[in-house]
Amino acid sequence: MNAEQHLVLHGLAIKKYAHPDAIASLLDLPPGRVKQVVDEGVAKGTVIDVGGKFAVSPAARLSLHANYSRFYGALRNDKAFRDAHLDFEKINHDLKSLITDWQTMKVAGKLVPNDHSDEAYDDKILSRLSKLHEHAKRILAALAQSLPRMKVYSEKLEEALDKAESGDLAWVSDAKTDSYHTVWFELHEDLLCLLGEQRKE
Repeated sequence: MNAEQHLVLHGLAIKKYAHPDAIASLLDLPPGRVKQVVDEGVAKGTVIDVGGKFAVSPAARLSLHANYSRFYGALRNDKAFRDAHLDFEKINHDLKSLITDWQTMKVAGKLVPNDHSDEAYDDKILSRLSKLHEHAKRILAALAQSLPRMKVYSEKLEEALDKAESGDLAWVSDAKTDSYHTVWFELHEDLLCLLGEQRKE
């Protein structure tokens, strides 16, 4: 497995099930090249076709994880990158709290699903998200100094926030789109894999 193959499999693992174009977008790679690597993976059995979308095969997943230290050993020893990751982990807790507040609200002392009929309530949370995003941009800029493709996350988060603030509220946390929460979750998973760490719930 070479570095490019590992990176594409890494992207597939982050997305779970995805079309090559989505992987190319996530990794900032040429779509045609990603498709070629995916097709080669299908032929070798490292990638499985799931109804037109693709995933890492169970056997390849073991090899994928075994090779992170090989391809990202230098990054794991990069103090600036690790410090930026620690900063990300700190605001990750804030993001999780914010998403909980977005998806639920208290009515008569009881926590109920947020039906988004209270515009003032939603606006307050969007304001919190905008402030958190400014901090996230600085962290991603620091991460991108060591790993340039991190800038893609900044762009995707910015796009999701812009759409949410323009009135399309699905772009805050809808799992079916590249919503702010979806992209954030993928970013977190990406960082954990690169650095060989586990998600702390």
